[in-house]
Amino acid sequence: MMRFSKLEGLGNDFIVVNAEAASETTVPGLARRICDRHYGVGADGLLVYSKEDSAGGADFSMRIFNADGGEAELSGNGLRCLAAFLLAERLAQDPVLRIATLAGVKVLRLTAASPPEYRFEVGMGEPRLERSQIAFKPPLEPVSLIGFELPVGDETQFVTISSMGNPHCSLFVGQFDDLNWEHLGQQIESHPFFPCRTNVEFIRVCNRNEIEVRFWERGVGKTFSSGTGSCAAMVASVLNGFTDRQVRINTLGGSLDIEWRADNRLQLTGPARLICSGEYAAGAEIS
Repeated sequence: MMRFSKLEGLGNDFIVVNAEAASETTVPGLARRICDRHYGVGADGLLVYSKEDSAGGADFSMRIFNADGGEAELSGNGLRCLAAFLLAERLAQDPVLRIATLAGVKVLRLTAASPPEYRFEVGMGEPRLERSQIAFKPPLEPVSLIGFELPVGDETQFVTISSMGNPHCSLFVGQFDDLNWEHLGQQIESHPFFPCRTNVEFIRVCNRNEIEVRFWERGVGKTFSSGTGSCAAMVASVLNGFTDRQVRINTLGGSLDIEWRADNRLQLTGPARLICSGEYAAGAEIS
């Protein structure tokens, strides 16, 4: 039996387990089993955490596995969910938490607590906007990653490419009902120009300080929200001249606030909520 907790950040849900417990099994296989919504607990992803020596710059470390078993570099919603879990379980008492990820150490600050819900400011770091810094390999060196002409089937999609430590492809839409964005997201996720696959954001601009976004997440599919995807969508909106540098992101699961600061770093503010805790009986591999 394995202890677990389940949390959500605006409907983007995660299962949290200790690295020591997870070491007894193959973690990608565990992610596929436990995240399965019919035969497991059900979630978009699995967070595996461990305690770190704070002298090394982090209080805890986190590995993120998508529902398909693939490992992700970073999750903004996942960061908040892990921080909420650590506070709820009294594994951390300080309102400032430093969590190591594959995309570097991220700093979270608790701004409000009304258990089981917690609200954090998260330092998401600098967006990566150079082709050499992104897992993006078109056959010809692009002139620009803003308004890049991406061939998809028989059509061309004008997209903006970026990275938050994980790859993102953002495109703008007039109305979501006019586009089969889930099908298009699935096509773009596995596009040959993205050797590690990509996350996809569909953006509707509301005004200079507000956008609405739908997310197709690498290794998961449609998600209610995404922290890194919201950052990428906001960055794309600024780069294309549609918004200012303080933007509210409206998702299917609720709203996040993001500021792209003068020091080029992004700060995300949003909630995370503990859903339940329990014991998981590991089952057979999901094929």
